[in-house]
Amino acid sequence: MVSAFLPPVLGQSISETIIPDVKTTLNLFGMHLRKVSGEWDYPVHAHPQYEFNYVLEGEQLIIVNNHSYTQRAGDLVLLRPGDSHSSRSGNGKPFTYFCIHFDIDDKILISLLSRLNHVLFESDSTIAHKLGPVLSKLVEISKSIAGGITMSQRMRLQSAVFDLFAQLWEAFSIDAHLSSSTTYEKVELAHQIRSRLQGLVYQQFKLELPYDSHYGIDDIAAELGISASHCYRVFRQVFGMSPRVFLSEQMLHEAKVLLDDPSLSVSQISGILGYRDIAHFSRQFKRWYGKSPREYRGSTDE
Repeated sequence: MVSAFLPPVLGQSISETIIPDVKTTLNLFGMHLRKVSGEWDYPVHAHPQYEFNYVLEGEQLIIVNNHSYTQRAGDLVLLRPGDSHSSRSGNGKPFTYFCIHFDIDDKILISLLSRLNHVLFESDSTIAHKLGPVLSKLVEISKSIAGGITMSQRMRLQSAVFDLFAQLWEAFSIDAHLSSSTTYEKVELAHQIRSRLQGLVYQQFKLELPYDSHYGIDDIAAELGISASHCYRVFRQVFGMSPRVFLSEQMLHEAKVLLDDPSLSVSQISGILGYRDIAHFSRQFKRWYGKSPREYRGSTDE
């Protein structure tokens, strides 16, 4: 079992950058590159995933929730889960398109996608312009896949899709500052708070701060130049929980990972996590999880 991050011996590090945990699950479905005839007609349907539909050449008429959009080369369509849609040639001639269905558990990205009100992003739009090169890269990877997919191809596909999301976020930040910067800035601020909270967990280990130390969220708010109440309010609006609940979840995660390592005693884990004694750690863990650390260890052995 891989153990959680363990701090180095104090005084040995010359410099250090703590990178917040990245815990994102991406699932890709029904990705395909297709050239169709002018008579091609796909019936009305819906699916539970998001979809990017990108036209490479020709013209597609796509109908989304009873609204018609003419999609030409370089135009991008974003469909949300449950959107009813159908498509056919827009001019009776063949056309080529690339399609990705996906779902992802990143709350910030989902928040972004839910606020993109447009369905069609024309080729000269900021978003289509930013995403075009990455989509072209995905198309090239797709062309190289015949029959089965190799591990390296699968990793390159996922890497390119994550790059696609990064470009989408950057493009949206540009558009948002021109239209509704308040909304974008709120989500970005919540992301900064979350990253600092994740870093705080590791700093707690490294500096051997007690878990119930008052240093933490209020200091993060001060560093970001906002009030503690605004920090709590923005974080809750974006993530649906308070910063303290999120911090507790991070601590619980680290505690469980450490407890899964049989080479560490509960007393050692208590010290690593910054608790003043094993009794305090045991009480807090049981409050979070409903079982004591030793009971948790027993249940994972079953």
